[in-house]
This record gives sequence, structure tokens and C-alpha cells, in this order.
Amino acid sequence: MSLLIKNGEIVTASERYIADIFCEGETVTRIDRNIAPPAGTEVIDAKGKFVFPGFIDPHVHIYLPFMGTFSKDTYETGSKAALVGGTTTLIEMCCPSRADEALAGFELWMKQAVGKSACDFTFHMGVTKFDGNTEKQLREIVARGISSFKIFLAYKGAFGVDDTELYRTLKLAKELGVIVTAHCENETLVAERCKELLAAGKTDPGQHHESRPPRVEAEGVHHLMTFAELTGAATYIVHLSCQEALNEAIAARQRGVRVAVETLIQYLVLDKSYAERPNFEGAKFVMSPPLRDKRNQEILWNGLRDGLVQTVATDHCPFDFAKQKPMGKDDFTKIPNGIPSLEERINLLYTHGVKMGRLDLRTFVNVASTQVAKLFDLFPRKGAIQPGADADLVVFDPNYRGTISAKTQMMNVDYSAFEGWPIEGRPSVVTVRGEVAVRDGKFVGKIGRGQFLKRAPSHF
Repeated sequence: MSLLIKNGEIVTASERYIADIFCEGETVTRIDRNIAPPAGTEVIDAKGKFVFPGFIDPHVHIYLPFMGTFSKDTYETGSKAALVGGTTTLIEMCCPSRADEALAGFELWMKQAVGKSACDFTFHMGVTKFDGNTEKQLREIVARGISSFKIFLAYKGAFGVDDTELYRTLKLAKELGVIVTAHCENETLVAERCKELLAAGKTDPGQHHESRPPRVEAEGVHHLMTFAELTGAATYIVHLSCQEALNEAIAARQRGVRVAVETLIQYLVLDKSYAERPNFEGAKFVMSPPLRDKRNQEILWNGLRDGLVQTVATDHCPFDFAKQKPMGKDDFTKIPNGIPSLEERINLLYTHGVKMGRLDLRTFVNVASTQVAKLFDLFPRKGAIQPGADADLVVFDPNYRGTISAKTQMMNVDYSAFEGWPIEGRPSVVTVRGEVAVRDGKFVGKIGRGQFLKRAPSHF
């Protein structure tokens, strides 16, 4: 069946114009004015609305064993939430523990998604150790269609790699043309500061920030940049939260290090005072790196506007407030980390970015879709509106007004970090490869239709 979206204002990372979009099969086949629909075509009138390429979240956790528990979403609930929020492609962190083999981990994560996701998906392959078996397994995983790794410079003993493993991972990535995404915090500083704070009786959620202040994150970035410079590997810093860390990335970029920077919607609209709320309420807002002083928000917004920060993700990691977060009731180091936000990223980015004059529409599309597609070998299949591109389209109603609430969200978690927040604008129609998956905030798609996206290694 064919699909025709008429009269919308098409907005891409580089263009803005009014035209019709005709889709046949799973792809865009024609863009023009006044296209007459052939018989049997589904027609969507987008007059007065924007039409964006499907948005891509480059950093989510759907399936995640963490701190003795599991994240709450499945690919069924997570992909529904993504689509209702305008995100048509997910890149999940595949994170086996140090005790597990890489290839077995990859196959386990694939099993969670294949046949269960309503939107398209791919993975960053977590490298949580580098022993005699690792290199062969990573080569096999790359051959199966993964072109990005994920490393942790934190979580000592669980996911974190030592410096020898870091060096070998980056060297292999350079050889294979794979980009390495990295969680940058100095694990030794975090571990020692946690011990000191707990010994002093400082156990509440607000202490999480004090265990890893901005300089700890900046040191992690500096450390990664040194290794990247010496190996020539392409790198991507995930969830960068503060000016100090951004300065280290910019300095490395000026030296010729190939580094892209991701920030999160949470860092753009929340600050550390939320994690300091009394009566353990702050546990809802504990994540790593932590929410920062409010002054960092404008620095990150300006970084997006000026091209110093390339992408906006969520690091979506849903843990229930009632039954999971209290694992750290008397010890902040045991609070499962994460602020669920997969469903709200685009609405918040539009409301607080575009509507408040911080981002223009083309930059909005660029940081939430096109740059992700280009960095991770999905462009122009994804992140574009042009003939031959997948027909992942978001018809966005700028006149919609609503309120965020856990009661109405699709995410399988018992709270919203943005409870009661107003939004201006939302997706009214979302398509995945030419089929409508969302209408007016309701999921109408097909569970299991999402495809695994094979990617080929390349440098950026």
C-alpha cells in the first residue's frame, strides 16, 4: 500500500519547504507539490504541521541487568513509547558483564528485540573486557552488522575496562573502522569518594553528585582523549553533562582527535536540585553522570546550536521508584541509575529548545536525527527525507498543548521525571517504513515489525 503525506512543511537538517511526500513500499519515492494519490493510497493531510524525518535515539537501555535488578521496559513497551514520542529508530547499549562473553551477550540482546520491537533498532556493542577470546568475537559481531562499540571508564568490576583493555579496544576499532562510544568518569575517583561519603554518614541521593563532581567526568574525557589521540580511533562521548567535560572534548578536537559529543535531554532541562529533594524523592533523578548545576544547561544548549555538541539522547533506563530505587534507601551507591525519558525527548527538546528560541528547526532535526544517522552508518536510509530513504516520518503538530504524566505514558515505569510539565507540540502521525504506527498519541502499529539495522563500518 502507498502513503501520501500532503501539504506539510518538510523540515530536514538542511532544508525547509512545503511539499507532498509519496511513499511506496517502505521508502520515499517522490517529493513534489500537488501529488495526485493513486487509487488505494492512504492520504494524510499535514497542512499546518511540520514533517520531520523519524527521530533516532542513539543511547537507550531497554534490556539491562544493573545493580542486582533489571530495567522495566521490554522491546514491546519501549518501542511503543519511542514511537509515540516520535522516535522511529533505537540504538541500544548491549552491555554484557565482565563475566560474560561478548558474542553471547550480543545474541542475548538480539533475542530481546527481534520479533518484539515495533520500531527499527541496532546496538552499540559493549566491550566490558578484552581477553584472549574478545578480539575474534568482536570481529564476528562487526561482520554481523554492528559498527560501534561501547566502553565504560566507570563501574569498576562490573562493566568497566582497565587501561590495557581500553588501548586494545581502541586499536581494534581503528583497524575495523568502528566508532567507540564511551562513558567517561574516572572510576578510581568515584570509588574512593563513595567510600569517604558513606563513612561520613552521607547516604542520601543528593550525595551521588558529590561522589562524581564535574572534574571526575572531565578527567574521564581527558583520559579517553589521550588514548584516542595515540590510537587514531574515532570516539563518541555519551551523556556529557557539564562544561568541564565539554572543554576537554573541544581541546582534543582542536588537536585533531576524532570525537563527537552526545548530551541528554535530562541535562538540558533538569538540574542537580532535583536529586537533592527530601524524603528519598531525589532517587527518581539519580543517574551517572549526575544532573549538574543549572549553569551547565545554557552551555549545553549553546553547544548544540554551535555544533560543539552533536546529538541529544536519553540514556533511557527505567527503574521503578516504588520497588527498585529503594535498594539504595540507606546507601546512595545502591540506587539503580536512570531517568526514564525515551517517550519525552522530542517533545521536551521542541518545547524547551525550539519554542524558547534556543534551537532553530533544522538544528532540532540535526541533533535528534540526522547527525545520529551520519555518525552511526544509517544515513541516508535514516535521518533524511529524500527519494530512496526509509519512509520513517513524523508529522508534528506545533499547536498541540498537553501535560506529561506517568498515568498516560507508554514507558513501563511507575513515575515520570517530568510529572505535570506542559509541552507545546507533539507528533500527530508517526510512520515506520511507510506504515502508520502512531495517530494522535496512540500506538496503532505492529509489534515485531521493527527490523535489525545492519551497519557497515566507516569513519567520521
